[in-house]
Amino acid sequence: MSLNYIRNFYEGCLRPPTVIGQFHTLFFGSVRMFFLGVLGFAVYGNEALHFSCDPDRRELNLFCYNQFRPITPQVFWALQLVTVLVPGAVFHLYAACKNIVQEEILERPVYTVFYIISVLLRIILEVIAFWLQSHLFGFEVHPLFMCDAAPLERTFNVTKCMVPEHFEKTIFLSAMYTFTVITILLCVAEIFEILCRRLGYLNNQC
Repeated sequence: MSLNYIRNFYEGCLRPPTVIGQFHTLFFGSVRMFFLGVLGFAVYGNEALHFSCDPDRRELNLFCYNQFRPITPQVFWALQLVTVLVPGAVFHLYAACKNIVQEEILERPVYTVFYIISVLLRIILEVIAFWLQSHLFGFEVHPLFMCDAAPLERTFNVTKCMVPEHFEKTIFLSAMYTFTVITILLCVAEIFEILCRRLGYLNNQC
């Protein structure tokens, strides 16, 4: 029986009940994760090693880099992807435990409402992630970062630090913002598809 649960859960995650949901899974699972896993590592992988300040000392570089990056972008975006996956995964786990066939989700009002709630939660989480990303990383990476080194340096309070490959990071930031907006639009379109198909199903019953 547990194998059936696993199979139903796996199929539910890969084949949502809507066409837009299936496209969202393809876009989310392949394009976005590939972009983050491959290009994200290439752009941000050695950032801490090439981040240098004036004077160029290891302890000062580490102190200012921690100030420049309270959380590394790769970790933030990985947490974002995992968090956004949670509402859908919880719903499909519930559907697997109840042996709900994907085609029944849009036919039963209770299942439809639960599924719409999971999509709305995805939208809310994406909006929160967009807001956090804008506050943590901004929309542009500047070549210079002014570091407040007062707790570490006694001779001066502010030191200049060089940010490596700042133009590439700006492009990558813009791409991640774009992915978030596309995902939100897909979720909104999926809700409209659910409502239209639900209305069509009700009209066929009349």
